[in-house]
Amino acid sequence: IIGEIAGMDELELTQERSKGFTDTLAQAGFKVANRRAARFTADTGQQEAASLLQALPKMDALWNHDDDQGIGVLAAITQANRKEFIMVGGAGSKAAIEAIQADSGVLKATVTYSPSMASSAISLARLIAQNKGMSDLVELQVPKEIILASETITKENASNYLKLGF
Repeated sequence: IIGEIAGMDELELTQERSKGFTDTLAQAGFKVANRRAARFTADTGQQEAASLLQALPKMDALWNHDDDQGIGVLAAITQANRKEFIMVGGAGSKAAIEAIQADSGVLKATVTYSPSMASSAISLARLIAQNKGMSDLVELQVPKEIILASETITKENASNYLKLGF
């Protein structure tokens, strides 16, 4: 039994995350049993998680779209005294990484949204503005799209990512 605490449903970002999650689960023969949309805040995370926990008296896994909203999600889980499932978050916040490293609750992993993406984007914008290519590549122009890696942080590698947490 799998639950999902999404972000804001009106955002393409949330829609894409939910679709990717649903599609990937379906490939493995699983589906989301209950899904709630929060608003990327701790308060809404807590409210929506409390509702989801009431709707699912037993759960195996919970995916929460955002570590900041996850503060509230984890508060609701603690209030409900639920421990029978694992939770995976998203963003790679310092608080989430520390909780994963401590291994004292249901949060077992988070997936990063590259903490370097803003600085990389500025560097690429500078190259474009200067009509420069990327010196180590054969291309004469900066690529229009660069996909940065999303890393999965677990207890085993949390110490490597702690300095990148925000």
